[in-house]
Amino acid sequence: PAHDFNDNEIGHRHGLEEISILSADATINANAPVPYRNLDRFEARKRVIADLDALGLLEAVEDHTIKIPRGERSGEIVEPRLTDQWFVKIEPLAGPAITAVENGDITFIPKQYENLYFAWMRDVRDWCISRQQWWGHQIPAWYDGNGNVYVGQSEEAIRSDADLDADIPLTQDPDVLETWFSSALWTFATLGWPDKTPELDQYHPTSVLVTGHDIIFFWVARMIMMTLHFTGEIPFKQVYVHGLIRDAKGEKMSKTKGNGIDPLDVIDGISLDDLVAKRTQNLTQPRMAEAITLATQKEYPNGIRNYGSDALRFTFCAYASPGRNINFDLNRVEGYHNFCNKLWNASRFVMMNAHSVTELPISEQSLADRWIVSRMRQLIIDTHEAVDSYRFDLFANAVYEFIWHEYCDWYVELTKSVFFDAKADQTEVTAASTTLVNVLEMLLRVAHPIMPYITETLWREIAPLAGIDAKTIMLRPFPQKADADLDEEADTAIEWLKDVVTAVRNIRGERGVKPSQSVVLMLQGGTTQDKQLSITTEKLLQRQAKLSGDIVWLKDDDPVPAGSVQLVHRLKVIVPFTDLDEAKAEQQRLSLEIQKLQTTLGKIATKLDNPNFVEKAPANVVAKEKTRLDELSAQVDTLLEQRVALENIIDDNSTR
Repeated sequence: PAHDFNDNEIGHRHGLEEISILSADATINANAPVPYRNLDRFEARKRVIADLDALGLLEAVEDHTIKIPRGERSGEIVEPRLTDQWFVKIEPLAGPAITAVENGDITFIPKQYENLYFAWMRDVRDWCISRQQWWGHQIPAWYDGNGNVYVGQSEEAIRSDADLDADIPLTQDPDVLETWFSSALWTFATLGWPDKTPELDQYHPTSVLVTGHDIIFFWVARMIMMTLHFTGEIPFKQVYVHGLIRDAKGEKMSKTKGNGIDPLDVIDGISLDDLVAKRTQNLTQPRMAEAITLATQKEYPNGIRNYGSDALRFTFCAYASPGRNINFDLNRVEGYHNFCNKLWNASRFVMMNAHSVTELPISEQSLADRWIVSRMRQLIIDTHEAVDSYRFDLFANAVYEFIWHEYCDWYVELTKSVFFDAKADQTEVTAASTTLVNVLEMLLRVAHPIMPYITETLWREIAPLAGIDAKTIMLRPFPQKADADLDEEADTAIEWLKDVVTAVRNIRGERGVKPSQSVVLMLQGGTTQDKQLSITTEKLLQRQAKLSGDIVWLKDDDPVPAGSVQLVHRLKVIVPFTDLDEAKAEQQRLSLEIQKLQTTLGKIATKLDNPNFVEKAPANVVAKEKTRLDELSAQVDTLLEQRVALENIIDDNSTR
């Protein structure tokens, strides 16, 4: 029971005496029978087997594959051995700590980690807090010559309390407190405890602790226990548990494996030679150097380029889904580095073109201006919700989507047609300039927490354009939804415009029509709202789709001219052909599109034919699938009609 963990458990259950037979040098001590004393542990084991065999007590010797613990540096087999250690009695501390989480005084985010916390705390054992190391807080215990133990804050305090004369020699225990014991005192000891300091009064308990799931027991639980015991307060109100950063293969980063990445190397860059030298210096297992070198050369043949701190910070925010571990991939950092460049270039465009900034009534704003302001309001709402729920991945995604796909891809492009149009009305130019600047200024404040350096730099140049006299973005308030107006009419109109323009661009791409070449646009079908929106957005549609002449609306019973057709819901977006070759290419495209839609229709129909789905799925889900089936069926019918018409046109031209 003294030299094996499993045997020790059994011995405890049955009240067996724990007899230590190993000395510090792993030889057999005087507690063993005489023939085995002073033998090396390995020799002693062989002697025991031989003696059992000689007595006829050995039935068989069999080989077993078992996990043997070895010292990391020496490689020697480590033997469990009983020694005197200091322990903290945990049961009186664990009860209040469990209650604090059960009654909601402390909450875990994600909540699932409360179960892990309870599992550990309800099966917790007394805590061994002494370590045989060179560095640490030395155990505050002293011994006299008779082996009596005295515990106190200092030797002087002990002599005073125990009335010990100065000539009685005392020796302090050489062991030190384990790291987690000192860390468990962190929340209050760092604020001046045991003195009642202003800092302790103001900042304790703290609002939130951010940590990884691997140290919930080692650190979080012990902080809760110690803080409740010594201060009577909880240490913090919320525990946000994030995932662990692992390498690209999902392995834990460690010095031994040589697979760690220094964030500064991603920020500033590092050559291959320097990276190899960094990973192989001061290894605990020098024999790993060659393997680490080869792995590093394969993974980073050109070293690591400098991506900047904002790209790395944004990457980690985008990775931060609740509690999951993260396989770190430099390609993600590369992507967000490009994203930072996108923001930089868009801001430069604004500074070069937005010269007339003033306060304008909504009536003087264009449809596009009103739309981007409304989208800005939604971004503000989304980011507030993300922060409140600790979903920093959703925060990053919302910022990314707005900057790249709404502000840059659409709004900036819509304003270019205003700035670069010599016939543009000055009120329209001023409104576009003002909206570009004001939305960008708010956008930089929204993005600042997750990309602070680029937003600070850009904001200092944008703020004066927006009429803001302040030194730094850090002292500006985070935007509120009241700072931007909701405009559902503009939202609907621009989303319709985007769908139609995208349809025309898809046709251009499929037919190889140059962006500089104007095309004729015809529309057919759709709803009354489609017709109204085409009138509302006609000027923008002309510019963005580069149309030739006015938009032509066909009646529902008009024959569709030979051309490419894209569907926006039930609206046909038609670009007529200019020659027979284009008609043949469109025929092939339609066949592929019809095949793709029919495959999707088959899957939906199978799902709706399944009684288990129809009966058990929520009613809104079933209704959504039925609506989707009807819409896709209508699309297939339309495309089939168009393909037949194309085939007739091709046949007619072939027989001439």
